[in-house]
Amino acid sequence: MVCCTDLAARRSLTAQSLPASQSARVYVDSRRTIAPLDRNLFGSFLEHLGRAIYEGIYDPGSKLSDGNGFRKDVLNEIRQLGVPIIRYPGGNFVSGYNWLDGVGPKEKRPRVLDKAWNTIESNQFGTNEFLAWCKAAGTEALMGLNLGTGTAEEAAALVEYCNVEKGTRWSDLRRQHGVADPWKVQHWCLGNEMDGPWQIGHMSATEYGQKAEDAARQMRDVDPSLKLIACGSSGPGMRTYLEWDREVLEQCYDYVDGLSLHRYFGNWERDSGGDTAKYLALNLSMEKQIAETVAVCDLVRGHKRSQKKLWLSFDEWNVWYRTTGGDDTDGHRKEAPHLLEEVYNLEDALLVGGLINSLLRNADRVKLACLAQLVNVIAPLMTNADGLLRQTIYYPYSWALQFAKGSVLELLVESSTYPVSGMDPVAHIDVAGSLDRSAGKLCLFILNRDLARAHDIELVWEDAAPAQVVSASVLTGEDLKASNSFSAPQRVTPHPFAVPASSRSRTTFEVPARSYTAVQWSL
Repeated sequence: MVCCTDLAARRSLTAQSLPASQSARVYVDSRRTIAPLDRNLFGSFLEHLGRAIYEGIYDPGSKLSDGNGFRKDVLNEIRQLGVPIIRYPGGNFVSGYNWLDGVGPKEKRPRVLDKAWNTIESNQFGTNEFLAWCKAAGTEALMGLNLGTGTAEEAAALVEYCNVEKGTRWSDLRRQHGVADPWKVQHWCLGNEMDGPWQIGHMSATEYGQKAEDAARQMRDVDPSLKLIACGSSGPGMRTYLEWDREVLEQCYDYVDGLSLHRYFGNWERDSGGDTAKYLALNLSMEKQIAETVAVCDLVRGHKRSQKKLWLSFDEWNVWYRTTGGDDTDGHRKEAPHLLEEVYNLEDALLVGGLINSLLRNADRVKLACLAQLVNVIAPLMTNADGLLRQTIYYPYSWALQFAKGSVLELLVESSTYPVSGMDPVAHIDVAGSLDRSAGKLCLFILNRDLARAHDIELVWEDAAPAQVVSASVLTGEDLKASNSFSAPQRVTPHPFAVPASSRSRTTFEVPARSYTAVQWSL
């Protein structure tokens, strides 16, 4: 086994011998791993917002829907992707949501004003419909709870409704609603972004921490097997960032399993076309946020002298910056209005690839994450009356679901760098990888941030070279602003990528400028 000091010494020596800036070297040792990979790292999110639910996954009037009103094309796509877990029903929506409005006979469900997005909620799709849809899609549920206007007692009642077989008030109500078997939902979010002044029921960290503790205790009295996630900071831009997390955990650390993080990324300089070089480095700021949040979790653990180590749930992350105000976020009291329908381009897809790399590298503490969202609303998939569209960000996400399995590799990467304001020098080449010993597969995910030049990649196999390439694809293009549409759905799509066979303990190939590449080998 190569020890850390050996690798550090080799790094110092080899950096001097690397060719010009168009080259990078990656050391791969299958004996060195970061952590087992929890498949929930590649979850997603559906909120009662815009057309995510209605016209997204549920559209009874569509020629493409089944007898339950589920869009068959979307359902098949999610099933084939293998999305492991989906957060629902919000988001900001959940902080004003009464779950009882969405269960029981549909003709008796109330039409209500959703104050979070100023829309009309028909409640024709609710808890049982979502959990039935999850079963059909082969995915699990991450249920969100209303800790804004809702109470701890109401949260425990929903757990009882979902998870107790029979013989109690709420389990018998579920059975009256036509669902005999309990859903057995394991993962629950204790509210959403309660640090945010925009949030319905916004409160102080201490108030929220006490409410979360009460809810967690009552929920565990109903079902001790639950995995509970407390609300962390909504993002590093909050004035209370990290201090909120500390105060919350001082109240509820003993009663929760994880802490949530949220983050959206954007190339904000709209008039100038943005700073793409900096934009493609923003996944490193995700890693900084993870490290800072882990530090706070462990600080509170030390204060409490606890044996329990919290994990993180990065349950909202994506690119989102074009549709953030005005009519893009105001539903004008309509049903299923077009809101937050971000159109993604090539540079967005490259950053999403980098963000996936960052999540992989932090798999020792991040055990769950949700690409926000799944359909129509800041989403990889879009629908219209005739079918669905794969946006550019679909492809790196689908590669993670398809290839990243087993354990995350601890890689040593040598690359040229470039300057970015406010950051340390940024490597042109960003690489993450996974190793699935049971299937005999190894996969590397390679982001080339260089906008002008291809880079030679030299892989150094420290223990043994792989047998052969199983699959290799690259996402790249000349126009970073190119996007897909229903009229031109193939404008930005992956292409096959040629990787030569390994020679002794080396493999060398070239990745194009501004590209994201996935290569899988058999061992």
